[in-house]
Amino acid sequence: MLKIVNGALDVQELYKEYHLIAQGKNFGACCIFCGIVREEDGNEGLSFDIYMPLLQRWFEQWEQKMKQDGVVLCMAHSIGNVFNQESSFMCAIISQQRKKALKYYDTFVEDFKHNAPIWKYDIKSGKRIYAKERSYQLPQSGLLA
Repeated sequence: MLKIVNGALDVQELYKEYHLIAQGKNFGACCIFCGIVREEDGNEGLSFDIYMPLLQRWFEQWEQKMKQDGVVLCMAHSIGNVFNQESSFMCAIISQQRKKALKYYDTFVEDFKHNAPIWKYDIKSGKRIYAKERSYQLPQSGLLA
């Protein structure tokens, strides 16, 4: 389950939704990661652009991989502006027991940082400034030869 939300995420509502999925499946592990925008170098927040066709494909590959192992993957991300102390990213890896969920936890979040087609901007003085120094080039992106 992938959700894209305009602006900050409603963390309490998403947590409740993910918890209900775990309960409905009688699963005992619901590992949640929540990314909170923090003030850095005078920024007022972050802003995000997303290329949905690539994000959907990237997410579905992870979803299938985990499903084959009996694990449920849920993810929500913001598009547009998210201000300091608000949340822009949340994922839940849900499984019958903790070992399977924890097996994927760090790998999924790291792969998200490096390969999800989401572009991050700092918001300073009300302007969006591309966060180049904290960005990663997507595999196979760039000019065609």
